[in-house]
Amino acid sequence: MKLFFVMITSMLSMMSSLSATENENVTPDQALQRLREGNDRFVANALENCDKTEAKRLKTQDVQRPFAIILGCSDSRVPPEVVFDQHIGDLFVIRVAGNVAGALERESIEYSVKVNNSSLIVVLGHENCGAISAILSGNVRDINAIATIITPSIDKLKKQLNHAPTLAAAVKANVLGTLRQLQFSPVIASAIEKKQLKMVGGYYSFETGKVEFLE
Repeated sequence: MKLFFVMITSMLSMMSSLSATENENVTPDQALQRLREGNDRFVANALENCDKTEAKRLKTQDVQRPFAIILGCSDSRVPPEVVFDQHIGDLFVIRVAGNVAGALERESIEYSVKVNNSSLIVVLGHENCGAISAILSGNVRDINAIATIITPSIDKLKKQLNHAPTLAAAVKANVLGTLRQLQFSPVIASAIEKKQLKMVGGYYSFETGKVEFLE
């Protein structure tokens, strides 16, 4: 019996080590391709990585090595692990209304770039975003701090168009604005310059389940 428990402990330790290396040395392009393929499976209703068992949990109990960072909206209908069909431990997810990048969100992202060696950042907006809709309608009483971060990107788009943008266009403008803000991080800029990191935007459709990547 003692030998049995020793064998089990050894196997779990080995599984944890394997999990730590599965996402090692994933290039930015490989990381993006993994997300594209995962989203394709989600759209096709052919999920492969929805097995959230004890074994999957134990594989990541000692260390995490998420290959991608997702800065997404808090909207309950856009869970990144499901939308991209990824395992526990594959994605480092930060979710906040309007997928904005304030100081707290930026530091969280920098942590995963430095410590987890994540090679991709995706800023994920979505169809019919409530925060963007509120800003377009001028009803920002309940989201003043968030609106302060988002509004410059929408104002910039308004000037380019010379008229009010559609909701979808405003969501995408906010995604691109967040990407621009993140470029000012020395940690992120350095990793990009060394070609260790890539940043892209994403726009998720409720109707189709498809993520349109904005590179």
